[in-house]
Amino acid sequence: MFKKVLPLSSIIFLRFLGLFLVLPVLSVYALDLEGATPFLVGIIVGGYALTQAIFQLPFGKMSDKIGRKPTILFGLIIFLVGSIICAYSTDIYTLMIGRFLQGAGAIGSVATAMVSDLVEENSRGKAMAIMGGFIAISFALAMGLGPVVASSFGIDTIFLITAGLAVLSIILLFTKVPTPPKIKHIYHNDSRTLDILKDNNLLNMIVINTLQKGLMTMAFVLIPIILTKPEYGFNWEKSELWMAYLPAMIAGLIAMGPAAVFGEKKNIPKQIFLISIVLFLASFLIMGFTSSSTVFVVGVVFFFIGFNMMEPLVQSMISKFAKVHQKGAALGISNSSAYFATFLGGTFAGIYLDFSDRETLAASISIVVVLWLIWTALKLQNPIRHSHLYISQDEVDMDKLNKLEHDHIAEWYLNETENLAVIKYVPEAITEDDLKAKIIK
Repeated sequence: MFKKVLPLSSIIFLRFLGLFLVLPVLSVYALDLEGATPFLVGIIVGGYALTQAIFQLPFGKMSDKIGRKPTILFGLIIFLVGSIICAYSTDIYTLMIGRFLQGAGAIGSVATAMVSDLVEENSRGKAMAIMGGFIAISFALAMGLGPVVASSFGIDTIFLITAGLAVLSIILLFTKVPTPPKIKHIYHNDSRTLDILKDNNLLNMIVINTLQKGLMTMAFVLIPIILTKPEYGFNWEKSELWMAYLPAMIAGLIAMGPAAVFGEKKNIPKQIFLISIVLFLASFLIMGFTSSSTVFVVGVVFFFIGFNMMEPLVQSMISKFAKVHQKGAALGISNSSAYFATFLGGTFAGIYLDFSDRETLAASISIVVVLWLIWTALKLQNPIRHSHLYISQDEVDMDKLNKLEHDHIAEWYLNETENLAVIKYVPEAITEDDLKAKIIK
């Protein structure tokens, strides 16, 4: 399974590394461009996410028609062009166009679908966790590398590096990523958006993914501006930003591993999410109200620990809570909502800095985070552990299978390509032999 997922996860890693490299410094560098205002800078920081949200569904449909690899190639080329435009922009509006183009190559849902194509149902949770872990690692590394590269070589160099990463991703796509088999899943219900939103656990995961990404762009608008602009009292040089991001990067990487292990193996993702939300709350309160540089950096560290603890588990939990016929739709809804929040978070932070102060902004964000914490504590449940029975369709009585009902059978479906019937069940409540007796000819 790991060999199948590693090349695709590497492409996702490189793409997100390119996007994340500029986040720690983009807001403060963009303010120096012709025509820049805090509001426009907020749009710049989160702009890629707006087009990501818009094009997720079209790219997903395109991949169904022309194939996953050609669609990913097309998205990477658009991302490459957008990165080059960003690198050579001299005013805020050209940079905005480049950022929108970077996001327009919306291959996230295609990559997720490709994982589903390559990996068996009972391993998909682990595969999603691996991909989420790669995203979290790219996030952490970018926090340390971005400020150093920007201060030494300029932010245009970061965008050129991003373009180079897109080229490397294209090479990996056609040399290392396996071509997925054509698998058709058959299930006895159609997927409906309303069914997904009625599921408390899926709805909670959509909320978690959305607020996590929205808070991320708020943080990246606020942190460099607050630390470098004299009116906020810290007056750091841009070249000193690494002193805030490096310890945050290290702490985030250290926290990510245990969080992923406990969340997956111990089956306690809810507890991990609650700890992460508390860290978000502490982070924004500290960054909003402290007058000490050291304490402010502690707030930055808290934010990165919370983000990296949460990220590897988000996609995995959605894939576990959703039924097989809902997975694509659930991930699509969740990711589109998260990308819209990413855009709105940056825009909202920019507007606030235009018309208010950091204390008021921190207080407003904290109220939202407290409500999020209460909601998650009351509504989210840890996933039930399931096993899968794989049995040849030739052995199955389809009439019996169609009538199969049991409190501890989550779902069943047919894999026509491999001629298998797959039943997802709770092993502590019903045995494999009992299942076979219910459905065999």
